[in-house]
Amino acid sequence: MALLNFKKRAAVENGPVNPTVEAFLQGYSIEVMPRTAEKVEDFKALLPEGTRVYIAHIEGTPIEDMVKTAKRLADDGYPVMPHFPARIIKDAATLENWISMYQGEAGVEQALLLAGGVEKPHGDFESSMQLLESGLFDKAGFKRLHVAGHPEGNKDIDPDGSTKNVDDALRWKQKFSETTDAEMALATQFAFDAKPIIAWADGLKEAGIDLPIHIGIAGPAKLQTLIKFAIACGVGPSLKVLQKRAMDVSKLLLPYEPTDVLTELANHKAANPDFNITNVHFFPLGGIKTNATWAINNGGASAKPANS
Repeated sequence: MALLNFKKRAAVENGPVNPTVEAFLQGYSIEVMPRTAEKVEDFKALLPEGTRVYIAHIEGTPIEDMVKTAKRLADDGYPVMPHFPARIIKDAATLENWISMYQGEAGVEQALLLAGGVEKPHGDFESSMQLLESGLFDKAGFKRLHVAGHPEGNKDIDPDGSTKNVDDALRWKQKFSETTDAEMALATQFAFDAKPIIAWADGLKEAGIDLPIHIGIAGPAKLQTLIKFAIACGVGPSLKVLQKRAMDVSKLLLPYEPTDVLTELANHKAANPDFNITNVHFFPLGGIKTNATWAINNGGASAKPANS
């Protein structure tokens, strides 16, 4: 579907959009899984041309299903960024095979490297740093590598509630970014309150970590669904935003939409052009169609080049 058609749809369905939010949404990305992608009949009717699509790799998903989904999206013209969760990759030979399959079948040149949600590693890898150190992504000529960011910390990595281990890992990744030809960025866990996000991003910059940030945002969904995912994913202080909403009877049954958090972040970006959050990354917890439609209606009708 042509870009003009997306803009027409936004105007017809939602009226004028907030130009600040519209600017902030340009080049947004979205996440899918093979089983959710199967439910989408036509991605071209939902996502602007050039939208980066992450493919989440959940433990137990056959690599063949991941590659099949990547091929379908690539054939539709979307830059594909599959997850590589370190703890479910047995060894370097397995990693090299996955890379070969993705490149051979779908021409993949981008990847999100993360530890993964598995408590006990299945093999030799435990962290995204070990995947980077393998040298296999540079050897394969990957043009873009993203790593995880945690605006509200991560208790799996820092059980004591601090951010020491997370911060140490980010400093390591910053140094690695200076040695690789691939463009690197942080793709973060979702959060619901802009103020902690802004404080975290500013803190990274002050610490000399200048990797661009692609901020994770939960797409529209039922409140109960979001609270369940937020607790499961270890979302911290901003969970209070959802809990406060749950106490408001007038809003309890209404679906959550990320309007407030995105508007505050967009306003901050407009007032501070060098703010290090450069892109929005959607977690479509209420469904891909629901999220994509919301994005279109709020100005997310075009994509930045895939190298942004």
